Amino acid sequence: MAYDVVVLGSGPGGYVAAIRASQLGFKTAIVEKESLGGICLNWGCIPTKALLKSAQVFQDILHAKEFGIEASGSPDFPAVIKRSRGVADKMSKGVQFLMRKNKIDVVMGYGKLKAKGQIEVTSADGKTQIVEGKHIIVATGARSKELPNLKQDGKKVIGYREAMVLPEKPKSIIVVGSGAIGVEFAYFYYSMGAKVTIVEFLPRIVPVEDEEISKELEKNYKKIGIDILTNSEVTSVDTSGAGVKAKVKTQTGEITLEADVLLSAVGVTANIENIGLETLGIKTEKGKIGVDKYYQTNVPGIYSIGDCAPGQALAHVASKEGIICVENIGYNEKKYAHQPEPLDYGNVPGCTYCTPEIASVGLTEKQARDAGYEVKVGKFPLSASGKASAAGHTEGFIKVVFDAKYGEWLGTHMIGYNVTEIIIETVVGRKLETTYHEVLNSIHPHPTISESVKDAIEVAYGEAIHL
Repeated sequence: MAYDVVVLGSGPGGYVAAIRASQLGFKTAIVEKESLGGICLNWGCIPTKALLKSAQVFQDILHAKEFGIEASGSPDFPAVIKRSRGVADKMSKGVQFLMRKNKIDVVMGYGKLKAKGQIEVTSADGKTQIVEGKHIIVATGARSKELPNLKQDGKKVIGYREAMVLPEKPKSIIVVGSGAIGVEFAYFYYSMGAKVTIVEFLPRIVPVEDEEISKELEKNYKKIGIDILTNSEVTSVDTSGAGVKAKVKTQTGEITLEADVLLSAVGVTANIENIGLETLGIKTEKGKIGVDKYYQTNVPGIYSIGDCAPGQALAHVASKEGIICVENIGYNEKKYAHQPEPLDYGNVPGCTYCTPEIASVGLTEKQARDAGYEVKVGKFPLSASGKASAAGHTEGFIKVVFDAKYGEWLGTHMIGYNVTEIIIETVVGRKLETTYHEVLNSIHPHPTISESVKDAIEVAYGEAIHL
């Protein structure tokens, strides 16, 4: 079985790379050990959004009277989980269709680099075969990180996979870690009626976000009854009883938390073990595969993209890396007209789908000041937005950061209703090197949440109309 391009892993990096390779005329195969679509479609981005939608629907029912509607109901937890799995299965079948449409061979089994240009694939029944590829792209993704003091047993101490398919709703849950995975599951389980406690090692939750975003989310979570412990660390876990007892070291001393389940959401670890990297002498650094700007490893003909490579562990990053990688191969093979532009990792949007949603791109206010910029900062509260008021979701704000000297758009940080849908304006604006002047001269539709971006820019430049 010989191919021009073989992709190891079919997540949003792998399957997108395979499709682009096929489009460019390469004979392409993809190797997958479990389900097409990888973690994102099957156990990550897509099914979690289905769970969160169910949570939001239930919360809308609970607050229906505020909208002049009499409604009641209670969540059928197994049915909520079943719907989420159905959405994931549908998306995975969609990738199967795309593989057939693009004439990409799918080889099911565990793939391991055997020699230069060769992957040994072991199927579920133990049979092995060699798949040959002139170009091999490693896109093996990542898994839930396991800390020594938080060993996951899959039942009482769980990772994100188990959190998506618990057989019954826990009455209480401890969430360790407050990145996107942590705060999303915290909101889901709170919405389903569980008592939720978040434990975060760093001084604030969602620590990669702008400080004001962290404060706003913490305020909202505490308001609805989610307990939050920052500057805190789980030192040990006891699962010998009916539930979980977690010893937590806080700033004021050690406490013991009790819950039915503990979710470890402390990040992810790249899947780079036991895939043959050592056999070929492929270099790794800080738990990731080392690559250049076109995702070539130190071994010619072997590439790496997505969560197992050094960039941000985000599905949309993996997809773009896959396209750039393949287009560069195509350029070198004279199948693509020009060398692709390397990815700008400073202009990658991040989205968190808790309620209220969070979306951001570019520099935070602190990062901009620390980098030496003199900044103009504008902040527009969604309590002043007509669309947010009509929707009944006035929590949150839009915050913009501009360079005072040239008007360069340095960053945008949002928390509120549907903001993940509008961060793209900043991404495109920054890509086009847009200044504040050009954004203010672009008419924003009313009433929308997106016009609040314009409103925030008006605040930054002392031209606020709606405040």
